[in-house]
Amino acid sequence: MHFDAEFYVAVGFTIFVLVMVWVGAHSKFAAFIDARINRIKGELAEAERLRNEAEALLASFEQKRAEAEAEAKSIVAQAKEEAELIAAEGRRRLGEFMDRSVKQVEQKIAQAEAQASAEVRAAAADAAVKIAERALSAGAGAGKDFVGDGIKELKSLAH
Repeated sequence: MHFDAEFYVAVGFTIFVLVMVWVGAHSKFAAFIDARINRIKGELAEAERLRNEAEALLASFEQKRAEAEAEAKSIVAQAKEEAELIAAEGRRRLGEFMDRSVKQVEQKIAQAEAQASAEVRAAAADAAVKIAERALSAGAGAGKDFVGDGIKELKSLAH
């Protein structure tokens, strides 16, 4: 019988496999593979848990952002409303001030008109008294042109 190299390799491999089975290498290898599988499953579970936690955190931040935007819009709307109220109050006060100012000016004008009218009456009365005094002091003959002399006298008093 002639044994070539392939035969010896086959016999060596068979002996190697039998020794490995007898030592229990296959169970150790299976245990190693199972441990690696369990470790990878644990890492995947941890990654899934972290992903879910990150998604929950992101959703929380999105909700807070939306609430902050809504609050900001509310604050802006309230500020606009307050500004409109302040502007309306300012316009109302300005209108009241203008009305009071117009009334004061009208009162001053009315007082000035009344004072001017009183001064004109007083001046006319003074002029009439002076004319009457001159006419009476001039005597009876001077009264012929009493009206004409009075007009001339008034013109001279006006200048």
